Amino acid sequence: MEQDELTTVLQDAGLSPYQAEAYVTLLELGSASATDLADLSQVPDPRIYDVLRDLESKGFIETYEQDSLHARAHDPDEVLDDLRSRASKFESAASEIEERWSQPEMGQSKVSIVSRFETVIDSAKRYIGEADNQVQLAVTPNQFETLRPALVDAIDRDVLVKLSLHSAGRDEVDVNTVSGACTEARHRPLPSPFVVIVDRKQTCFAPHSDSINQYGVLVDDRSHTYVFHWFFLTSLWDVWEPLYTVHDEDRPDSYVNLRYFVRDVKPMFDNGADISLEIVGVDTLTGRSRTVQGKLVDISTTNEFDQIDREQTSPPSVAEFAGVAAVSVDTGDEVISVGGWGATMEDVEAERITVTSFDSE
Repeated sequence: MEQDELTTVLQDAGLSPYQAEAYVTLLELGSASATDLADLSQVPDPRIYDVLRDLESKGFIETYEQDSLHARAHDPDEVLDDLRSRASKFESAASEIEERWSQPEMGQSKVSIVSRFETVIDSAKRYIGEADNQVQLAVTPNQFETLRPALVDAIDRDVLVKLSLHSAGRDEVDVNTVSGACTEARHRPLPSPFVVIVDRKQTCFAPHSDSINQYGVLVDDRSHTYVFHWFFLTSLWDVWEPLYTVHDEDRPDSYVNLRYFVRDVKPMFDNGADISLEIVGVDTLTGRSRTVQGKLVDISTTNEFDQIDREQTSPPSVAEFAGVAAVSVDTGDEVISVGGWGATMEDVEAERITVTSFDSE
């Protein structure tokens, strides 16, 4: 470090320009008379005595009489400790400023508006990393690559991931990268907002990159997240072409949405299929976690499935039966009624439905 740079740093650490000049000069000389030090450090003669007294009071030097006032640099341990302490505080302050700027605490607020997309991405990574049951997301291929490590970890934790990729052409999507990072994927050839929904309670949202208004929304609330959930299903998922799935289309597997389970299973159930389930959810009376195992004995909806066109090549949209949907499971001891997200009349609100046995006639 050059002398001028060292002098500047010492000024940043609290020394005056004259004090910094005198101290750096004295470090090079070892010791010197006040008058010699004034000449070599360019500190004015009338100021040198005050400067030396101030440096001595700060512990930087010590003075002594030898025909005239002399000074020598003090053992630097105390000075070094002070400088390192200041450096540590500056580093901590810099980290704190960065943290507060990029990831504002939500505190008691259920919804936060942020100005930087990086904050939305970082929050999405954190939410996905904490997911227990399900993740729904709509992203570009580049955004997917950013989130892919977190999604792979979620899949390893048995989290169900629905991925909606939006790009101008399907050939822009590498299906090989999708494998292992989601349980289902679809392609949307239109610009879409950035949406990540985790475990029915947390949402990250940002308008698509071509939008005039650029901002982000962070949600930590079931009621608000429910709105984004239906936006995702109806606009970003159901109406778009399947790209990838780990499920066997001929045999139902695991579901985190009761209505998708009803849509897929009711025709089979009506045709006499023998189906057993394990349902993990919440007891609507106590609010506690509850697991139900047993045989599917009833499926009730407010929609007439017979009215759905059976000749259509793709399954009906879940929005076509967005009304009441519930199932009943016989555990051997009792029949338990199970509803979907927000269930109040049923015994259990389902969070995950797993088909444990399936026998079609």
